[in-house]
Amino acid sequence: MLSNIGNTLLFLNILLGIFIIYLSFQNLKNNKVSISKNIYHICLFQSTFIIICFLTLVIAFIISDFSIITVYQNSHSLKPFFYKISGTWGNHEGSLLLWVIILTVFSFLFLLYSKNHSKNYRTYSLIVQNILILGFLFFLLFNSNPFSVILPTPKEGLGLNPILQDPALAIHPPLLYIGFVGSSIYFSAAIASLLTNYSGKLFAQSIKNWVLISWSFQTLGILAGSIWAYYELGWGGFWFWDPVENASLLPWFAMTALLHSLIVLEKRNLLYFWVIILCLLTFILSVTGTFLVRSGILNSVHTFANDPSRGLYILVFLSLMIFASVLLIFNKFRNSNYNLNSNSKETFILINNWFMIFYLITVLLGTVYPIFTEVLTNHKVSVGPPFYNTVIIPIAVLFLLFMSVGPQMKWIKNKFYNLNLLFKILVASILINFSIIYFFQSYSLISNFIIISAIFLVISSLTDLYKLFKKQKMDYSRVISHLAFGFLVLFIGLNHNFSLEKDFNLKLGERKKFEDYSVEFKDLRLEDFKNYKAVIGEFKINNFQKNLDKSLYPEIRIYENPSTITYEASIRSGLLKDYYITMSNVDRSDYYNIKFQKKPFMMWIWVSVIFISLGGFLRLFKDAKKDY
Repeated sequence: MLSNIGNTLLFLNILLGIFIIYLSFQNLKNNKVSISKNIYHICLFQSTFIIICFLTLVIAFIISDFSIITVYQNSHSLKPFFYKISGTWGNHEGSLLLWVIILTVFSFLFLLYSKNHSKNYRTYSLIVQNILILGFLFFLLFNSNPFSVILPTPKEGLGLNPILQDPALAIHPPLLYIGFVGSSIYFSAAIASLLTNYSGKLFAQSIKNWVLISWSFQTLGILAGSIWAYYELGWGGFWFWDPVENASLLPWFAMTALLHSLIVLEKRNLLYFWVIILCLLTFILSVTGTFLVRSGILNSVHTFANDPSRGLYILVFLSLMIFASVLLIFNKFRNSNYNLNSNSKETFILINNWFMIFYLITVLLGTVYPIFTEVLTNHKVSVGPPFYNTVIIPIAVLFLLFMSVGPQMKWIKNKFYNLNLLFKILVASILINFSIIYFFQSYSLISNFIIISAIFLVISSLTDLYKLFKKQKMDYSRVISHLAFGFLVLFIGLNHNFSLEKDFNLKLGERKKFEDYSVEFKDLRLEDFKNYKAVIGEFKINNFQKNLDKSLYPEIRIYENPSTITYEASIRSGLLKDYYITMSNVDRSDYYNIKFQKKPFMMWIWVSVIFISLGGFLRLFKDAKKDY
């Protein structure tokens, strides 16, 4: 029953998408200045039906309808209610259905909230967006159908992957998908802009809020995934350059560059074609990330699927988008003399864009290089943190300095009235860094360059904040994001400098001493839970110099549906540092492998990212109130 409803709604949405494209072309032929109300109504029906389609799948998961293959493979009758719902998008088919929902709803909302712009521009945007919708609907219906049935109906499901049964990962895909799929709006708008010659300030105004929406949610999505990996995967850090992590980071770099370039386009009517390229690049990278994750060619702990046929469809779709976009740009591109002064705000924004593109290319090469190497040489290689740290960290120092100075510059031409202030900020940053070295009794040359640059950005942003407060200007969004980014890099640098990691083997009753710490294996017990059994260890952490006495309880969880073993970290979080322990059994002996970590300022790394995203939301609400 539910399967029939779902398939009917998918097919109906395909018909509606085709009808919208047909009506849109007809609308272009008439002389009216506005879009037909019929198109609005059909777009509303389209959004409503796809939402009902998704809710149908949610209901199937809630009632454990194992006649549907997706439910059978990703749920179990004994699963907690919350994870039955999150299981809807915790799989390949359901996640792509969520992708189509966001495509469709955003298409309708863009149509609704862009009434102040050209009819032809909005109509072409709608046409391109519905071509994308149709592409993914055909993919869903004929290649990755979430409503495919299995006969005879199994009595019980296989269960949801245990590592996906987590609150952070439950919200991670929706947040990330709003970022990914939100970029489709300005992809479609960019194509429409090229087709209609709708450029400059009006084009920038039409997409800026959509860029803010996708960028802010993408930031929160990356954060949720990072927090989940920290405590669920036993890695003990905030970022590990995992290929799937990288796939989410690539469009974020492009979004960040686009967000800043739009400021120049709106203020000075410059960098139009660069903005167009970034619009196209962002969505192409989003689909690229989807292809890499869905194809199974990435070797990652949290890939969704391992189906080359699915990856091939997305690859063909991606190739067509790239070919059409490049062809259109080359057809429309014309050399423009931007007349940028070397000492102007727009130049500094462009330079920071180059930094973002450099980071993007670095991460992209690090992600795809192992793939090409394996294809060409049949040898597996891995690209890990040493590569990224070596390439990115030195450049990050320059990036932070430019990021600090840029907001201080004037439009068109800067006269460098603020050199004295910048010099004072630099001296203060160096002195603060020496104080940190003295207090913590630890030193790393490259880390301290990063810390100095981060402090420089923090103080510069605080100076900007003071100026805004003094002038009673309530435009705090940019300052908050920049200030939070400065604190983020600062805490990352401090975390890197003062972290402590130790791996050792212990059996019950033994104690391990290192530096000022001791770890004692106090107890081991087996407990039954609703969904799993857990071997729980008790470890006493002592530091006599700092009067530290804490107990941590890492777990080895044994799941039956599906049959899986996971290793759950025990974390004692504080304002200044986290203590982190994982354990695993060594060849079923009496000895357990113990990973102990001291991670400074982890809480403040998460808080900094939240405030980076908050800056985007503040700008969004300010612009939305002004524009609409």
